Amino acid sequence: MPQKAASALRTSSARPGPSAKAAKSGKPAKPTKSAKSAKSAKPGTPGKPKAPSKPSEVRIIGGEWKRTRLAVADKPGLRPTPDRVRETLFNWLASLAGVGGGLLPGWECVDAFAGTGALGLEAASRGAANVLLCEQDAELAAKLQAAKTKLSAEAVRIERGNGLTALERVPAGSLDAVFLDPPFESTALYEPSLRAAARAVRAGGSVYLEAPRRWSDEELAVFGLVGFRYLKAGAVHAHLLRPVSQGTA
Repeated sequence: MPQKAASALRTSSARPGPSAKAAKSGKPAKPTKSAKSAKSAKPGTPGKPKAPSKPSEVRIIGGEWKRTRLAVADKPGLRPTPDRVRETLFNWLASLAGVGGGLLPGWECVDAFAGTGALGLEAASRGAANVLLCEQDAELAAKLQAAKTKLSAEAVRIERGNGLTALERVPAGSLDAVFLDPPFESTALYEPSLRAAARAVRAGGSVYLEAPRRWSDEELAVFGLVGFRYLKAGAVHAHLLRPVSQGTA
């Protein structure tokens, strides 16, 4: 055979792989990297679900401070009302005010579990005359005070303390709107807060309740309240309630 052809034949011959070598030596073949990876992978183990991300800010929807953004602190249990829910809520309230432009002129309001202050500041932006924001957490209360200063919100008052206690000392029948948005895990707050809010609102007033479940009219009737509007958005059950005497029309 010519020398070149023999050289080409030797070059083109495939080298024996691990299995062939093992067969020749009589020893078991070592697993490849891909085989090791497949072996180490645990079948049927689902990936850890990601926790829903919290918004870093919310915005005021309408009124004097429309589009103003409010920072959301990274606090356990802090759950600002979503923008879409607030927009719907204040459309409902504005329809009850009946003056157009989405305004609530002259309204007296209490945001009993203020958190970021998004509900109470929205009311003030839309012309409410007096808005009390109650918050127990010192850091959040300080942020509310900073927001009030930034906006020059003369109609807003910040109170660090128990929102339920604040509602209970409000004169009966003196408020146009009460916002109840306690931490979802604080279930013991709902009934006393509804009772205090029902006492505090005037005959044509409204109570906004945000909860992890829907409250039935039978449950609300105990407090003299009835469902007027309702919206579910994710885990949020948003209720607009009115005194029973006002009906649901």
